[in-house]
Amino acid sequence: MSVGVGVGLSGDAGATAKPAPPALEAIGLSKRFGTVLALDDVSLQLERGSVHALLGENGAGKSTLVKCVMGYYPADAGRVLVGGLEARIASPRDAAALGVGMVYQHFTLVDNMTVAENLVLARRQHPFIFDWAAEVKEVAAFMARMPFRLDPGKPVRMLAAGEKQKLEILKQLYLGSSIVILDEPTSVLTPSEANEVLGLLRGMAQGGQGGKGGKEGRLTILMISHKFREVMAFADEVTVLRRGRLAGRGRVADLTPDAMARMMVGEEPPRATQTRQAGPARATVLEIADLSADDDLGTPAVTNFSLRVRAGEIVGIAGVSGNGQEELVEVLAGQREPSAGRIEVSGTRYRARRAEMRGLKVRCLPDEPLRNACVGAMSVAENIGFRRFDRHPFTRGGTLVSGRALRRNAEALIVEYGIRTPGPDAPIGSLSGGNVQRAVLARELSEDVAVLVASNPCFGLDFAAVAEIRSRLMEARNRGAAVLLISADLDEIFALADRIVVISEGRAVHETPIGQADLGIIGRHMAGHA
Repeated sequence: MSVGVGVGLSGDAGATAKPAPPALEAIGLSKRFGTVLALDDVSLQLERGSVHALLGENGAGKSTLVKCVMGYYPADAGRVLVGGLEARIASPRDAAALGVGMVYQHFTLVDNMTVAENLVLARRQHPFIFDWAAEVKEVAAFMARMPFRLDPGKPVRMLAAGEKQKLEILKQLYLGSSIVILDEPTSVLTPSEANEVLGLLRGMAQGGQGGKGGKEGRLTILMISHKFREVMAFADEVTVLRRGRLAGRGRVADLTPDAMARMMVGEEPPRATQTRQAGPARATVLEIADLSADDDLGTPAVTNFSLRVRAGEIVGIAGVSGNGQEELVEVLAGQREPSAGRIEVSGTRYRARRAEMRGLKVRCLPDEPLRNACVGAMSVAENIGFRRFDRHPFTRGGTLVSGRALRRNAEALIVEYGIRTPGPDAPIGSLSGGNVQRAVLARELSEDVAVLVASNPCFGLDFAAVAEIRSRLMEARNRGAAVLLISADLDEIFALADRIVVISEGRAVHETPIGQADLGIIGRHMAGHA
């Protein structure tokens, strides 16, 4: 499709040239999944040669929007225009044919193939027999034109994470994409690598490589991000979604991080909706002191984080995703070793070993429980029994596990927690997300609990499941458990928490009792601009 600057009426020397249409427009897109309206009449406009940031909390509709644009999902309403012309995009292949490509948060590379082979493999069409010498020559010539380069003959498995991300971007440029959607492009990059990659892409969008400047750049970029610093430094415009709706948009030069944070979280805090039993102040159960932990790349993710949670209290951790919440939960669940600091439960040193979790009564409800807390192919009964399978009455002679005892235990909890399943022997992977979450809650709360760590416990669930799970968390709190709630949903935190702690860049930067919580102040701290 050819998109260029229009010309005036023929023969009229004084006619004004028509402005070039936007590179891409999404107009009134809506998408429903069952009873959940994930996207509600959202419009987006990308100007040619611009870097456009898409902001929003987890579940705001960002991924749904771009997947509708890319043809992964058919929109229920609305249309997409590319270069001013309406486009029928029924699949990513259709999007690619229009010059629209996407770089995903998770790599889509073949590790045992070389850089050049991965590039060639990505093409939509291939000859029956490759002229490999010609292909390598073509890839080398392409690399010579790029702002960042990789060795075409190097196997992908030998690339660092930052180099793999560069290869994913190079792949879209090699395919000739003129509109590139980047999903959290710096999540696997160090800060210096992030600055390098985003700076080079911004230069290409603005025509720095071709010497054109202005809005005649070679690329138009839509960048999904949760990092305000990167948006302020590299984006021209921003669109903010909240709860599947357009919450605001504008030129980055005209906005502040505070204003963007208010768009993301709203103006007024929601009211608590769960029954909260009042009681006297109780002793500290969970104490985290000067905790630090690195991410998978060895970059500090949690830094000198300190926190105390008392019995009969819910402390909500609020923050834009990617600021150390995931690593904090992994340390508490025993999935990541801390680099410094200490954790104590009821005055006893806690290192998140299985025996310690059992003895100190620490339970965990992590993100994506089917992936992080269950074995999908194993039965509901077996998954519910993970905490207790090696204790009486589930073992015979201390070695053999009694399947009958596991099933009896599961049958009782299935009724108590309202788990909808064909039976205790059904694979847990066959259950809906809400019922998987109920099964994990049944496992974690079926015994006395001193500390409960819950991370985004209601993400992606329907209304009934959300109500049930929030009720269970409040019941645990009312029974005297110390509950640490890490959630990207501020409504959930305001509905459940007694105190709020804001995490930014791995640090606890703000703390407030729920009765004194100011949403504007919380938003500024979340944005890192208090």
